[in-house]
This record gives sequence, structure tokens and C-alpha cells, in this order.
Amino acid sequence: MGARPGDVVEAFLHHLAVERGSAANTLAAYRSDLARYLDHLRARDLDDLAAVRESDVAAFVPALRSPPLNLAASSAARALAAVRGLHRFAVRDDLVPVDVARDVVPPALPARLPRALSVDQVEQLLAGCIGDGPGALRDRALLELLYSTGARISEAVGTDLDDLDTNARTVLLRGKGGKQRVVPVGRPALTAVDAYLVRARPALATRGRGSPALLLNARGGRLSRQSAWHVLRGAAEASGLTAEVSPHTLRHCFATHLLAGGADVRVVQELLGHASVSTTQVYTHVTVDTLREVYATSHPRALR
Repeated sequence: MGARPGDVVEAFLHHLAVERGSAANTLAAYRSDLARYLDHLRARDLDDLAAVRESDVAAFVPALRSPPLNLAASSAARALAAVRGLHRFAVRDDLVPVDVARDVVPPALPARLPRALSVDQVEQLLAGCIGDGPGALRDRALLELLYSTGARISEAVGTDLDDLDTNARTVLLRGKGGKQRVVPVGRPALTAVDAYLVRARPALATRGRGSPALLLNARGGRLSRQSAWHVLRGAAEASGLTAEVSPHTLRHCFATHLLAGGADVRVVQELLGHASVSTTQVYTHVTVDTLREVYATSHPRALR
């Protein structure tokens, strides 16, 4: 029968879920990308993964970038990463003899630095959450937590009540691959969370079935990642910062403002949950840009 591509994809996704502990969002992205790869192989009459050549894999990237898909380079690169992972898995499990995807080059990505708001802009954004109702108090607690801890949105909504230690002023976050880390929570965030816990969460909880989640939706269940992004977007619109905000904005601000304040990059790495310090070092470029602006406007030689 050979190594049927569809069967190998399912085995690979099971491996990611069970052995690697990949997050649901990651699995969904891999499944979507690999479904496109299966379509690509079918279009080439390839029903055995062992028959796939490097040229077949290489042709997948331009196919993604062309009509009707017209994917961005970053999306095509992500899809290729999923395909390369699939072929590595197939070789590891002796389903195919050679990793034909190993040397396929991903599309070049434009150099992009994380977009960070200034401290004043963050204050403006947080002020966009107004009102004393349960939803408004929850939204303020969410945004304060995101900025105070550098959590990903998925980590914030995945936090349970028991993960928050108000005495130690810390919260347990569950990151990519199931990795956990404990990070400090600042006083403004604790104040916002306390207001939510006392004046909002009990009312929200009565509408649900006893969810352990820290952040509840209007039905008493766990707040979703999409709803949390909607909260952030709404606060941005209310404060006039719509064009400046993305789902990772407050995480970027957390890292950039720490480094600008003199924090060691390796400490910031731990707080962000980055596996490699090189991932964190992209934020140092942002702070260097800030220093360059200050130099250009302040140094007597720079003014000439």
C-alpha cells in the first residue's frame, strides 16, 4: 500500500497532539496547511509519500503564493514548515526512506520588527476599557494582565483561577508545547483583577457550569481567544489606536518597555517563555531604534 499521504498526516497530527503536546491553535493551523499539501500531491497524482520528490515539495510554495490562494510569504513559510515536519516524522517512523523536504527553501520574508506602543499609548489603550459592568471589569482585567505579564492571548484566556496567586503576586501561564512558567503580576493589574473577581466574576459564573477559568464570557464559560482579541480591538478603537494594534501588541509592549528600562534580555526571554534568546533579541532592535531617535534629536553633533 505504501505510505498514503492522508494516513501519514493523521499520524503526524496525533504525534503533535499526544507526544509533543501542541496547542489546539497550532494543530488547527497544521491541519489546514497539510490539507493544502494533500491537495497539491493529489493534483500531481501522488498517492504514496515515498514517491514524492524534492521538486514536488518545492513546487508547493509557489502554488500557495499564486492564484487562487495568493498566500502571503509568511503564510507560505508556515505551511512549508508543516510539510517539512511531516516529512521528518515520516522518515523517523520509517514510512519513507529519505527526507525530500529538508533542503526546500522557504520564501524570503520581509524584515519586520514587532510594533510596540509607547507607555503613554498603552495608558491610552487601557483607558479605552470604561464602565463598571461585569464585561467592562473583565475586559480591563484582561488587558492589564496582558501588559503586566507579557502573556499571549491564548495563555491569558487559558489561565484558571487557581493559577493566580494574589499573595505572591504571580500567575502561572501555560505556553506553547504545554510549557509552564510563573511570572510576576504588577499592582495595577492585580487591582484590576481584584475588582473583576469581587464585582464581576461571581455574576458571570452564575450563568455557567462552574468553569475554573479566570476570565469568563457572558455565558459563564471560558473567554475565547477570538473574544479576547475582540476586546483588545474594541479598546483600541475607543482610544483611537486601531491601526497600531494586533493580537500580540501588549506582549510586544511588555518586552520592549522592559528592555528599554534596562532589563536583561535573558530575563525577558524567561518571562516571555521563548525557547531561544535569539527570539527575544528582536525586541532589542526596537529599543535601539528608540535610542537612535533620541540621539538624532538631542546630541549636538547629530543636529548638525
